[in-house]
Amino acid sequence: MNGNSTRTRTGIDNPDRTVIVVGSGPTGLLLAGDLATAGVPVTVLEKRPEKISNLSRAFVLHARTLEQLDARALADDLEAIGQPLDRLRLFGRLTIDLAPLPSRFNHLLVLPQYEVEKALRRRAAEAGVDFRYETEMTGLSQDADGATVETRGPGGVSESLRAAYVVGADGMRSAVRDAIGLPFPGHSVIRSVVLADVLLDEKPDTLLTVATVGDAFAFIAPFGDGYYRVIGWNRAHDVADDEPLDLDEVREIARLALGRDFGMRDARWMSRFHSDERQAPAYRVGRVFLAGDAAHVHTPAGGQGMNTGLQDAANLGWKLAAVLNGHAPRTLLDTYQAERHPVGKAVLRSSGGIVRLAMAKRPWTVALRAALTTVLDHVPPARRKALGQLTGIGYAYPAPRGAHHLVGTRAPDVSLADTGRLYEALRGGRFVLITPEPYENQATRKDRLAVERWASDRRTALLVRPDGYVAWAADTAEPAEIEAALAEHVG
Repeated sequence: MNGNSTRTRTGIDNPDRTVIVVGSGPTGLLLAGDLATAGVPVTVLEKRPEKISNLSRAFVLHARTLEQLDARALADDLEAIGQPLDRLRLFGRLTIDLAPLPSRFNHLLVLPQYEVEKALRRRAAEAGVDFRYETEMTGLSQDADGATVETRGPGGVSESLRAAYVVGADGMRSAVRDAIGLPFPGHSVIRSVVLADVLLDEKPDTLLTVATVGDAFAFIAPFGDGYYRVIGWNRAHDVADDEPLDLDEVREIARLALGRDFGMRDARWMSRFHSDERQAPAYRVGRVFLAGDAAHVHTPAGGQGMNTGLQDAANLGWKLAAVLNGHAPRTLLDTYQAERHPVGKAVLRSSGGIVRLAMAKRPWTVALRAALTTVLDHVPPARRKALGQLTGIGYAYPAPRGAHHLVGTRAPDVSLADTGRLYEALRGGRFVLITPEPYENQATRKDRLAVERWASDRRTALLVRPDGYVAWAADTAEPAEIEAALAEHVG
């Protein structure tokens, strides 16, 4: 067979129920694992070779993401190898204390992205995901019954794969987004950001080192293997991404922003890039979805990028599984756009705001930064709101008119009479019904519904979605009302 040979076949046993995920970063891996755990056949296409890259840009997991990983029995293992941080410095003298967070994870976890990918890939592989590495998507078309993906794999072999749905989790330069004709409006916020992985002769005093002075910004985080990731920017040296970069430039930026370079040496990798703020106007076109950086990109300020993508995946996965397993109508998939697009927009605003205030030079922006710092220091409701947005636990989804006030909100990790904790009961991708009295779970729902009782004397009936948000609630409910809610949401 020569290098340009072509085979045209489905390559998939059950295309009417299969999902193709393009991209095996954290977003694609969590989504693929969720679908496979729910019994949905999944094929992941990845143009890179089969290995985990250590060139991570993301370094922190926030509370809401850790809760999602806890619902998949992954959080404790990641906590064991990561380093918790209970305070996050944003700009100037503004530091956010994470200890008051109403979460089991009242901190952020400093952990390179590749460690998260290792855990997610292991889970996905154990669930039966079909990984196809060195396989590039070269075309995409769809019709009323499904989508067809053209691929080029190892040796130049071409295949045509058929699936019910396709999800583009293939990053900022998404081939899936381009194939469905979606624009990616926005602009570059910061040009000529430098990255370097280095050894340090002097260990920084804090776990995350970050500062802005004048035109310079620098950030230092540990990999855990002796190397440190340095991210820096000097507004006075704005050059193209392909301009050569040497370690002297990285050291200079560190000295300008941090006052010293910590004896940086032995760089194993260096790069230069620009940071954009962009968002697709739609996260879905027909049978094709976008998630993670394919749907939205923003500055690294606040460490929200990987976290937002993982929460996109958590939202979309259970909905695709419910539809493909015949337990929900296709209209459920419309809620992905309604719920996640506003969150992506909010993250763009908050991360961009942090950068602009951190680099403030004009008198009015400096005054605004000082005023905001004062408000967050002295006004608890404002501080709680900022903390909720930064960590993800403060976001809520739209609720139908007349719904209980808890519908659409994040369900906290409450204690249960039998299982222990809610997020342990969520493992396996099921809904969880919490009632004050025992409720008989029908045999036809046991695969997708866990029934639990409050460990307290609370009387509310609560139905929690697989992604940890409240689907339905009632302060008092008769069995007939509970049954109606289960029929509507669980199927």
